[in-house]
Amino acid sequence: MQDLIAKAATLLEALPYIQKFRSQTFVVKYGGSFMDSPDAAVRNGVARDVVFLEAVGINPVVVHGGGKAITRAMEAAGLIATFIQGQRVTDAATVDVVESVLSREINPEIVKTLESLGGKARGFSGADIFKCHKLLLADKDKPGAKIDIGFVGEVMAVNVDPLRNCILHNITPVVSPTALDTNGHLYNCNADVAAAHAAIGLKAKRLVFMSDVPGLLRDPKNPESVIPHLRISEIDELKRAGIIDKGMIPKVDSAVAALKAGVEKVSFVDGRVPHSVLMEIFTDKGNGTEIVL
Repeated sequence: MQDLIAKAATLLEALPYIQKFRSQTFVVKYGGSFMDSPDAAVRNGVARDVVFLEAVGINPVVVHGGGKAITRAMEAAGLIATFIQGQRVTDAATVDVVESVLSREINPEIVKTLESLGGKARGFSGADIFKCHKLLLADKDKPGAKIDIGFVGEVMAVNVDPLRNCILHNITPVVSPTALDTNGHLYNCNADVAAAHAAIGLKAKRLVFMSDVPGLLRDPKNPESVIPHLRISEIDELKRAGIIDKGMIPKVDSAVAALKAGVEKVSFVDGRVPHSVLMEIFTDKGNGTEIVL
């Protein structure tokens, strides 16, 4: 009986959040080692959370990554994965592998999983949704110089109409992070940046970044040092201190851009933790790191 009472209490705790967020759009960036875990329960856990959002009247939009699967496919094709400043160097052969893995393997698998759990979903190649320009990296050794890393793009615009049409029909869009430039060339893009642009274009209520870290850590070596709450005014100091560094920089910069454009809150949660998305959205305490204006 006590277990049943506890379950009822959890539902009641979630009720005001369900009422508040009904009909709102939430963008979920789906990435991390849990995506290709051999444990089906781990892989399906995030998908089940997305289906729950759909079931209670929230409009989820999924943007996914797939870096580890791309590296495996490159190795199978005899290509060597090279990274500069955390960005994958992407020549013509590599961008074909990227599109094949992201849009024709991972994307349909996520859609299939959502549907197997009772949700409705539709997959999109990012090339149908995102527009980009070529990303050039600043050369840290040569001030003013730029580094060309190939077909790597920076998302600049979002075709929101197909996504809105899905939302209108209670279908969850699932989008890969590729994009086309103005000449129709295909580019590999950072999934965090793509998710933020989707949130901005859709005027989403919330943006949730899922990865395989507990949140933004004050000490990267200590998983217990999660910063639970952060205002954007504190971010520059954390960058100077090296607390926000490397792969966390594009996540945080994307979060700031989304917040300044009207997204209410951005959350970083650990996708390895069962139901981390639901805990973040529907409980008083939440988990991971939340960033607000």
